[in-house]
Amino acid sequence: MARIARPCGTAAVEWPTVLLIAGVYAAFGLVTWHADALPWWLVLPVGAYLVGLHGSLQHEAVHGHPTRSRALNEALVFPSLALWVPYRRYRRLHLMHHRDAFITDPIEDPESWYVLPETWHALARPLRWLMIANNTLAGRLLLGPAIAACRFVASDLHAMATGRNREIVAAWALHGASLAVTLVWVVGVCGMDIGRYVALFAYPGTALTLLRSFAEHRAHRLVDARSAVIETNPAMALLYLNNNLHAAHHANPQAPWYRLPAYYRRFREDLVARNERYLIAGYGSLVRHYLLRPKEVVPHPFRTSGGDGGV
Repeated sequence: MARIARPCGTAAVEWPTVLLIAGVYAAFGLVTWHADALPWWLVLPVGAYLVGLHGSLQHEAVHGHPTRSRALNEALVFPSLALWVPYRRYRRLHLMHHRDAFITDPIEDPESWYVLPETWHALARPLRWLMIANNTLAGRLLLGPAIAACRFVASDLHAMATGRNREIVAAWALHGASLAVTLVWVVGVCGMDIGRYVALFAYPGTALTLLRSFAEHRAHRLVDARSAVIETNPAMALLYLNNNLHAAHHANPQAPWYRLPAYYRRFREDLVARNERYLIAGYGSLVRHYLLRPKEVVPHPFRTSGGDGGV
């Protein structure tokens, strides 16, 4: 098994994460097993939370947690509860995102929602409207999961068409196995219709993930000012495994989720000063300010195709 470098003093097995993974699967099993007996308005928030939390655990695995074995970390988060993201593609693209000099760059950052200005001007008006709507919080929650999935698949199809297909095909083939694990349980054992699972678990769970990412980055000339801090309540902090402290995560990406709050408290003033006070007082603040109003422009404000690849 491949070994992952860890900072000195990091445990070989991070038991808080292992126990949380077990708890998520146990809760997921209970909710899906009893879904027919429970009202939809209860299943939906619980199901969405569990799928979103599982996605946060996959993010932990990408960063080398909870063990020093990359293969074991991947195995622990192997079932695809959100359905649409191949873990190995997510891992590769997310680590590319962590090249901080390129954060928000529409070419170099795979997680950027910006487009090049020339791309924007070439888009048909309905697509512009769609992308503007997606930059409101309501649009990101309601339309964002579908847009993100379509964009992700289209990007991989384009990559395969240009010859970079072996790694991508392998990732999607493995994803088929991870889908099978989830669907055998959900459809075969629990008898849940797949459309109902998407509506009550996968789609809203992805929406919760997109709520986290809605404000976590912005275009800015200063690299350290591109990553936000959202100070929130314990339930949301657990959902995102403290990744709402995003500037702290980018400053110390190897820290496990349960150590990130202490790191943030220790260096809060420095982090907030370096990110130009990109500090948000909870997700409710995003609802109040951006529910129906775009948070960002869609075309990147200072990146063009003639640039040198950095923003």
